[in-house]
Amino acid sequence: MKTIIDDKLIDQEKLFEKSALEGRVRVDAKTILNCRSDVNQLVPIKYKWAWQAYLDGCANHWMPQEVPMGRDIELWRSNKLTDDERLVVKRNLGFFSTAESLVGNNLVLAIYKHVTNPECRQYLLRQGFEEAIHTHAFLYVVESLNIDEGEVFNMYREIASIHNKDAFELELTKDIMKDDFNTDTFEGRQKFLENLIGFYVIMEGIFFYSGFAMMLSFQRRNMLVGLCEQFQYILRDETIHMNFGIDLINQIKIENPDIWTKEFQQKIQHTIGQAVDLEQSYAKDCLPNGVLGLNHKMFVDYVQYIADRRLEKIGLKKMYGSETPFPWMSEVLDLKKEKNFFETRVTEYQTGGALSWD
Repeated sequence: MKTIIDDKLIDQEKLFEKSALEGRVRVDAKTILNCRSDVNQLVPIKYKWAWQAYLDGCANHWMPQEVPMGRDIELWRSNKLTDDERLVVKRNLGFFSTAESLVGNNLVLAIYKHVTNPECRQYLLRQGFEEAIHTHAFLYVVESLNIDEGEVFNMYREIASIHNKDAFELELTKDIMKDDFNTDTFEGRQKFLENLIGFYVIMEGIFFYSGFAMMLSFQRRNMLVGLCEQFQYILRDETIHMNFGIDLINQIKIENPDIWTKEFQQKIQHTIGQAVDLEQSYAKDCLPNGVLGLNHKMFVDYVQYIADRRLEKIGLKKMYGSETPFPWMSEVLDLKKEKNFFETRVTEYQTGGALSWD
């Protein structure tokens, strides 16, 4: 009677025999889903955008404890922040702290298993680590500012607008978490694509971006500089995540054109419309009275503007036609910031051999 270990060894031997018969991996044999070639063989690299995302993520590496929080602690302890400003901060810490975990769990338990391309998997491993860093950052901020941990980390249970967004995302991943799920069928491939759109386009591309705008508005007022610097790093990471996800979605569409039906496109548009409604409700909950330079009505336009951009990126038409009320958000990503090194760390920091002295 063979043991489980014996069975696994035999399966591994069969894999090596199969590889020997088929010869070396060819580029044209590599696919995102249901690839029959060796997923352990990185080269030859077919999807250069995936490998570039991995390199960019490594070059942008950062850790929360590298960011000084002294000025933030002083401001938080003072009476210079209004109750409405404190509410914005705590609501966003509450949402992001759980959302990052949901994204990480979806990567590890659902997406990685079914993406059968090694260079894409290489980036997914990097992305999973970055989601952990982001969760670490929120704990670091909460501990630094001495905010009630239980209040922040339980908001997804206790604040309806946060709970509703998280429940919406969990519904999109429910089916592909099942043990018998696979992408061999037409329905399975559509469901998997729907999950990718739910997390890369909606969660990281829409839900996160209104939170970034709220938090980084403090940076424009030179307030909570340490917290905002960490959000700026997270924004930079999430932008790479989202762009990788969009490339992944579009490549799956190219390789599986049959699943991108008219009915499926309409379903995706409807789902994104639901997400926009949820995010606008969340903005109203974060900004019931508004703060200097921000009110929840501005986020009606901003969320619609962001949604239109995401729709176009995956080959769908705009739904809203709104303009952004926050043109400065592009500056946060695009402009290089000159900072006093002894005051805080430059956001263009890169690691090791990627360091540029220009």
